[in-house]
Amino acid sequence: MPDVKSRRDLYSEATRAALLSEATTLFASRGYAGTSLTDVATATQVTRGAVYHHFASKQALFEAVLDQQESWAMEEVVRAATSDRPVEAALQGVDAFLDRCCDPVYARLCWIEAPGALGLQRWREYEEKYSYGLIENLVTDLRGAGHLTESGQETAVQFVFWMMGGAAAALADTAEGEKVRVRDEWRALLVRSLLGGSSA
Repeated sequence: MPDVKSRRDLYSEATRAALLSEATTLFASRGYAGTSLTDVATATQVTRGAVYHHFASKQALFEAVLDQQESWAMEEVVRAATSDRPVEAALQGVDAFLDRCCDPVYARLCWIEAPGALGLQRWREYEEKYSYGLIENLVTDLRGAGHLTESGQETAVQFVFWMMGGAAAALADTAEGEKVRVRDEWRALLVRSLLGGSSA
């Protein structure tokens, strides 16, 4: 028989979800440094004590927001890569990732605010946690199809990992009206690098 959650548990889950939602909005609009736990509590209409019940600190709350954003982004990449052909699936994943990087909330939280909020090393660990495995699979498939064979597997994975990160950082710093152009330029460079000069 499945466990039935108590009203208290349901309220606690709803409060946590509301805190994450309001924190996401505030961190994205004001930045990490410009947002306090009091701001989040006020926006959620709860006490600071309620915030601390779910998150030990502002950094813990930011990390929970970051977890959510990165999880959603990687889920979108996986959903997009539906082709049975490795090259086409890889390009579907690249397109989905670049599209996500054009989202102003994801871009600011994960590529502008996160390095300062978490410190460079902790931020790199986050990026590796969520995307490194996917990139390993992408590189393995492309190498099996005859691409990215000029170097060893690990070097190829690191190369693609940093290329994708460079695209994300560039899009995060791009003005809204220029994002489509910059996205397309980065896509062209990524395709050339991944496919050895062939186009798609």
